[in-house]
Amino acid sequence: MPDPQLVLSARVQAALSAAFGPSYADADPVIRPSQFADLQSNVALPLAKRLQAEQGEKQNPRAVAEEILGELDVADLVSAVEVSGPGFLNFTFSDDWIAAQAQDVLGDERLGVPRRERPEKVIVEYSSPNVAKEMHVGHLRTTIVGDAIARILEFLGDDVVRDNHVGDWGTPFGMLIEQLLDVGVEKAATDDSSVSDLTAFYQAARQKFDSDEEFATRSRQRVVMLQAGDAETMRLWQILVDVSKRYFNNVYRKLGVTLTDDDIKGESFYNDLLAPTAQELTDKGIAEISEGALVVFPPGFKGREGDPLPVIVRKSDGGYNYSTTDLATIRYRADTEHADRVVYVVGAPQALHFQMAFAVARMAGWVSDGMRLEHAEIGNVLGTDGKILRTRAGGTVKLAELLDEAVERAGTEFDKIERDQPLDEAVRADIVAKVGIGAVKYADLSVALDSEYIFDFDRMIAFRGNTGPYLQYATARIRSIFQKAGVAPEQATGPIRITHPAERALALRLLDFGAVLKQAGDTAEPHKLAAYVYSVADAYTTFYENCPVLKAPDEETKASRLALCAVTLRTLETGLELLGVPVPERM
Repeated sequence: MPDPQLVLSARVQAALSAAFGPSYADADPVIRPSQFADLQSNVALPLAKRLQAEQGEKQNPRAVAEEILGELDVADLVSAVEVSGPGFLNFTFSDDWIAAQAQDVLGDERLGVPRRERPEKVIVEYSSPNVAKEMHVGHLRTTIVGDAIARILEFLGDDVVRDNHVGDWGTPFGMLIEQLLDVGVEKAATDDSSVSDLTAFYQAARQKFDSDEEFATRSRQRVVMLQAGDAETMRLWQILVDVSKRYFNNVYRKLGVTLTDDDIKGESFYNDLLAPTAQELTDKGIAEISEGALVVFPPGFKGREGDPLPVIVRKSDGGYNYSTTDLATIRYRADTEHADRVVYVVGAPQALHFQMAFAVARMAGWVSDGMRLEHAEIGNVLGTDGKILRTRAGGTVKLAELLDEAVERAGTEFDKIERDQPLDEAVRADIVAKVGIGAVKYADLSVALDSEYIFDFDRMIAFRGNTGPYLQYATARIRSIFQKAGVAPEQATGPIRITHPAERALALRLLDFGAVLKQAGDTAEPHKLAAYVYSVADAYTTFYENCPVLKAPDEETKASRLALCAVTLRTLETGLELLGVPVPERM
């Protein structure tokens, strides 16, 4: 099913070629939504300026629009096209064309969304928690947004590699390994709380490191052994990694994200590549020694005093840092994984770090002309007080506890809904879990990823407004129509006819699915899909209120409206699935 805007763009470009010559065929038709019609072309205004520059005579944009109109071949698409204002072309699609396109979408298992003609290999780096530390609310957005980006790109046909770049290396592990030895290695295998409670475990190790010099000395020595690859130290390190993986996977299951252990490439994965990366930068004359450290000064980056900002590749003590790891990672992704595109779903405060790392990678020649490195900047999660979300005691909010509370609150709201008969407890628990988690995920995804948003349970779990529960309920409401009709959604085949403005508005909105998905994938902005899904549900509500389905005036209208319900249901369910929002069968 072709995108209405693309179809119209092609027709306008053909008219430009016919009216002004083949050299104008590639001009942007400037197709936009319009309050006066379905779509509007503003091409006459910039085209008049171009013609004036090339011909030396003043051009009237309205006259240019009239010339374009004279060459337009759109009789099969539109019911009306007119020139308005200073030279706008307003197009109103015909009801028959809209109905035919909606019928095609109904019969297509991909809802008219084509796979990319030239798929790319895309690495999406997201979540990235730290070993031996609990995930907190700061990991919420990168995990949810990154997973949605991966799902969307995969649906579009790209070869998507999920990359969970966990923090599993560095100096703190000396302290953590010694703490593991002190509490007893065997407790890790039994998930004893002294180890499995990662926050308490880390805090106990830190407190001991700061107060016990003997422990601190052991910890420093252990770091040296870890970096040297000592077998016993590596075994103990792996125990901590395994405990953390079990915890991560528990959170991922609750969230319903698609990350697995196979997607983990922690900092340790690139450890052997750090020295060669530093050496290559040195050999190419890009890195230099400054105050004992090996650094690169990428052009254009300056500090507050105007001094060049360095990227430290190797510290003065000979150690490496996360900049080195990120540079080695880029090098690996280019040389070994041959990525066309890498999307880093990481917090906005890291923007300067990534800009400088990307600049160094380009200086080194690791990034080919066709390879794209993108930082999908993630904004902060705020409390209702407008500040960074914290516990009442001022500590970091644990993600697992936050999700449990979301499900509990969803249950309270769900139980307020009157229903004809009580639900089986297992059914209720499944619905409530999906509503709670879906509410959290949709609230996150409905906001532009680089924007901050307020984490407000009362708002996000509401069954009205632009919320996850409202969209979940919309799908359940459509399913209930089919249950009452005694037919399955896939049995509703139409044919679709347009007999009411609400039917027309809904069908026309359904035709935009492919264009919205492509834009969301190309820009790595899943909030655009979230906004679209809500607009479909909103259009369906208007349709539902104005167009009786089961009590339609005749069987042909009933069949048509059931078909519209079916394609709406599939669009909502597919859109929510790509966002990672679970959809209960009933509510």
